[in-house]
Amino acid sequence: MRFKNKIGVLGGSFDPAHIGHLAISKKAVKKYKLKKIIWAITLKNPLKKKNNTSISQRIQSCKKIIKLNNFIKIKFYEKVIRSNKTIDLINFLKRTTKAEIYFLMGADNLINFHKWYKWEAISKKCKIIVFDIIETLDINKAQDIVSIDLKDKSSMADYMIIASGTSSRHIQALSEQVLEKLKDNGIKNSKIEGKDSNEWKLVDGIDLIIHIFHPEKRKFYELEKMWSELIPNEKLII
Repeated sequence: MRFKNKIGVLGGSFDPAHIGHLAISKKAVKKYKLKKIIWAITLKNPLKKKNNTSISQRIQSCKKIIKLNNFIKIKFYEKVIRSNKTIDLINFLKRTTKAEIYFLMGADNLINFHKWYKWEAISKKCKIIVFDIIETLDINKAQDIVSIDLKDKSSMADYMIIASGTSSRHIQALSEQVLEKLKDNGIKNSKIEGKDSNEWKLVDGIDLIIHIFHPEKRKFYELEKMWSELIPNEKLII
């Protein structure tokens, strides 16, 4: 069967919506020529203990992030399909839209994908696109980049990125570039710390923290060992 339309689906609790969601959506539309992206908000992520905000607050958070990006549609389907399972959402959308479905996720979700209800059926009924969190920040000019999942480990943020710069000027330029990218995507109160240091900068993106070190200073602090368990940096389409 040949589909006329291609639709992206980004599901989750969006508690809150953040720049990663928007960056993934923009890249997916451009790269895979999708007609639109649906942000399918779930009342509660079955793999999380609880949500911090109400569904109405999360919808408002989504609207604040997407701004004028009208290709993104915010939907809450659970009252209609009477389920919070991804497979039921995919079946509903295939039945009602007659479109080819592309399911989008960050690399952090790939780690637990095998725990999802009927995960094998999901991969058969739609195309799954996995995005690296590093790709969404355009920080690829840095060196030795790793990303760390902080969920269930710390309340300070959801993710941490650690990278190295080649010189003080390079570190400064990278931190300013990341800060600009965060602000472009709606995180207006993000900021740079360590302004007086030539060997380290921290970019505070609220739910995302980026450390940019001189290689020797990075080796001294060894943050990777402290937080362990890296998020895989692969980008793939199933």
